[in-house]
Amino acid sequence: MIRSVVFDIGETLTSDTRYWADWAQWLGVPQHTLSALVGMVVAEGRDNADAIRILRPEVDVAAEWQARQAAGHGDFLDESDLYPDVRPALTALRDAGLWVGIAGNQNAAVSDLLRALDLPADAVATSGEWGSSKPSHAFFERVLGWAPGEPHEIVYVGDHPANDIAPAQAAGLRAAHLRRGPIGLTAAAPGAEWTVNSLSELADLLIGQ
Repeated sequence: MIRSVVFDIGETLTSDTRYWADWAQWLGVPQHTLSALVGMVVAEGRDNADAIRILRPEVDVAAEWQARQAAGHGDFLDESDLYPDVRPALTALRDAGLWVGIAGNQNAAVSDLLRALDLPADAVATSGEWGSSKPSHAFFERVLGWAPGEPHEIVYVGDHPANDIAPAQAAGLRAAHLRRGPIGLTAAAPGAEWTVNSLSELADLLIGQ
């Protein structure tokens, strides 16, 4: 029996297109150049922030992010950042009686941005609020204490095998791999209980289990 479904954020619910376009504008480089570098470092299994370091080796990415925020170029989300299957899938899960949560690696400001979108979810949290981030065991322990149900009754959904699928399963959760975005499409997650190409497909699989 499944009681709760918890979703990752980036490239699961929201597209990272705006995120990298804003970085390209801030750095003064063509968007397609930065996007290509992101794809390259992801394929190599590296931190996607390494794409910025390739372009600007002297840059402290965390400090540069703080500078962006101070200049009014920080996080922003609106309806256009959501993948089109998000609202229908989350609504279907809730209508079926499942608890729906959203929890991913984002700073605390993103929580408010997500809440402002009024998504069909019971709760929203980020690593910035919890003080722990994926793939740490502490993050998934927070999920276990937050979402209703025993570990085997909670499903964590994400695109990243190393950050989402493996650590969720190590914590006793069930896991669904979403083939979306550069990581989800290129990195296999053979241990995932479900592998899907859309959230609508996942909702159909989970409802009634």
